[in-house]
Amino acid sequence: MTRKFLMACFTIFIAAFLIQPLFADAPLPANTAKHTPQGKYISARETYERWAADTKKSLVIIDVRIPEEYVFVGHPEMAINIPFKVWTGKYDPEKKMVALDENPNFVSEIKKIAKPSDTIYLSCRSGDRSALAAKALDKEGYKNVYSVIDGFEGDLVSDPESYFDGKRMRNGWKNSGAPWTYGLDPKLMPTIPLK
Repeated sequence: MTRKFLMACFTIFIAAFLIQPLFADAPLPANTAKHTPQGKYISARETYERWAADTKKSLVIIDVRIPEEYVFVGHPEMAINIPFKVWTGKYDPEKKMVALDENPNFVSEIKKIAKPSDTIYLSCRSGDRSALAAKALDKEGYKNVYSVIDGFEGDLVSDPESYFDGKRMRNGWKNSGAPWTYGLDPKLMPTIPLK
């Protein structure tokens, strides 16, 4: 074997070793509420990196939060808003939050924009609703569905010494440096009537 050949092999090996983590799936989340039937998990940062590397723009990022979150908390610039749950307008005193019901039109709205063979990345606030949405799509034959485990806002900081204790500042799209916006594009909000 020639020295050039060995150097070329070594270079390819090193390049593959360095690039592979960018496209590795995230590990199984510790929180069982974030588990999905397909076991496909990804971080918000990895989702953006895959989207940016997808020259065909064939991968679909769907924000499954309610429109109010999408609009007022912000969203990934390219994410389509199709809520998995909808606002009921009722307060849940046990959870100390507004109650949400499952959106009966979720799957039919997804079918309008994605085929079962498409690669779909589902994101919510912190990974729970995206896991539920992934389960619903799995039942409908969608087999390449990823749950963004840290969602848009990320997980809660658990550090009494931190000013961020109890805040969603640990990870997530918003905290990752990936592009996001408050701006609205009606094409990315198909379930909202324009008038």
